[in-house]
Amino acid sequence: MLKHLAISNYALIDSLSMSFDNGFSVITGETGAGKSILLGALGFVLGERSDTSIMLDETKKCTVEATFIVDNERFKSFFEENDLDCEEELILRRELTPTKKSRAFINDTPVNAQQLKELGNQLVDIHSQHDSLLLTNADFQLKIVDDAADNNSLLIDYQKVYNSFVTLRHELKQLREMAQKNVAENDFLAFQLDELVKAYLQEGEYEEVGQKLELLENAEEVKTLLTQSLNSLKDSEFSILDQLSELKSSVERLKRYIPQAEQYLERLESTKIELKDIAQDLDSLQDSTQFDASSLNEIQERFDLIQRLMMKHHVNDYAELLDIREDLQKKVGAFANIDEEIAKKEQELKKCEKELTKLADELSAKRKKVKISFEKSVTEIIRQLKMPHGVFEIELSESSDSSKFSETGKDKIRFLFSANKGIAPDDMSRVASGGELSRLMLAIKAVAAESAYIPTLIFDEIDTGVSGEVASKLGDIMQKMGENLQIISITHLPQIASKAKNHFFVYKDESNEKTRSCIRQLSSDERVTEIAKMLSNDKITPEAIKAAEVILDFSR
Repeated sequence: MLKHLAISNYALIDSLSMSFDNGFSVITGETGAGKSILLGALGFVLGERSDTSIMLDETKKCTVEATFIVDNERFKSFFEENDLDCEEELILRRELTPTKKSRAFINDTPVNAQQLKELGNQLVDIHSQHDSLLLTNADFQLKIVDDAADNNSLLIDYQKVYNSFVTLRHELKQLREMAQKNVAENDFLAFQLDELVKAYLQEGEYEEVGQKLELLENAEEVKTLLTQSLNSLKDSEFSILDQLSELKSSVERLKRYIPQAEQYLERLESTKIELKDIAQDLDSLQDSTQFDASSLNEIQERFDLIQRLMMKHHVNDYAELLDIREDLQKKVGAFANIDEEIAKKEQELKKCEKELTKLADELSAKRKKVKISFEKSVTEIIRQLKMPHGVFEIELSESSDSSKFSETGKDKIRFLFSANKGIAPDDMSRVASGGELSRLMLAIKAVAAESAYIPTLIFDEIDTGVSGEVASKLGDIMQKMGENLQIISITHLPQIASKAKNHFFVYKDESNEKTRSCIRQLSSDERVTEIAKMLSNDKITPEAIKAAEVILDFSR
């Protein structure tokens, strides 16, 4: 349940802090005092989309924090999936900085808005007067029945198998389409692959062949350069090594007169050794380098073959050509084993469909089991709400076609309703008026509350358009719902406000330069005064006070 709500710098709220209790609570106040702002702030911290215009002072941070007391087992899977600490006291916080950056936290751990909303949807159900239209939505109707049937864990198991089923079905479809393609296409791919395989392409070969070709094409120049280099180093009359030996001898004599010349001898010796190594390497190169004309032809043909293949497959990079060969091998191999793959995938799909059917049947059975009692309970409640001949029914139909599996099973659902005696129930979307939908929604949620489908349920003026005895009955129903859930209702009706365990009053404070929305929990005496105002259109008379005392005593 919602234990505490703290709001700062949100819309007309400067700073506000309020604590809630279990059971049935009401929030009252004049139109425009800020009741909807409270709901907006709560929606904000529960992950609803943020509006950057909500900040009262744009130079300060806007913060909304909500504290809940939760059943750890109920939310265990969510916390494990999102790697969050699961504690009995759960704190949600959302901030909007002056730079319009939104941040969200669960128990002080940063999360994204989607995670916040996913958890928020499991904590609080905020029902506005316009949400009654949801009652005509088939998905919403099925969710109501599943909540009553306690199908949530079974639905999770079903949806995991359903996702696998959809994936397998898609993969099988692709394989069958591949098998039905023109055989000529595969023949062409096989031809291309055969050409590449017979070319015996090797990693790094293109660069190596290119280098060999350039060497052979410039054989005469290479020979000349090698000869010139060796002549310069050691084979000519005035070779570098000979002159270096003479230089070393001169320095050897020089050190008699200049002792520091000794250091040059070591450096000259090192240079001489290095040059001898170079000469030896050049000799080896000259001996090992092949300049056979027939070798040139072979290399040229190999290089031309590789280039033709690269041009044929429209690539400039040799590595891409190797990738094409690998890709062709996969495609041709897949096509060769396509029948085997199809048979394997069909077996996997058949096994998955069997498991899916079993879970779908379990869902259907539980829905059918709860259906009759749910219909009866809703019908009993709507008859208390000035619809003495009202009838509510649930139509469940099951498809036997496996292609009709959905994320929620094989069932189709329709809520049927009749308000008039002797008239058969029909689709609610066609026969129920706006006022009837509101009362139906309350009745349905009252029945759902018996299974505690959600910890906190908030009604935003669900009583619009009703009064008198119907309003009193609405209050009785909400009071009873409070035995299983935390119920918070925003109302303008004294008949409903008097039934509540706790009463909060929203008002405007205009004592400063700017208007502020404020809220406080009313004491027993203050409740009498507030309900008296509601009874007498804001005029507090002795008669109104007496009537308020009576209605409060009667509601206890």
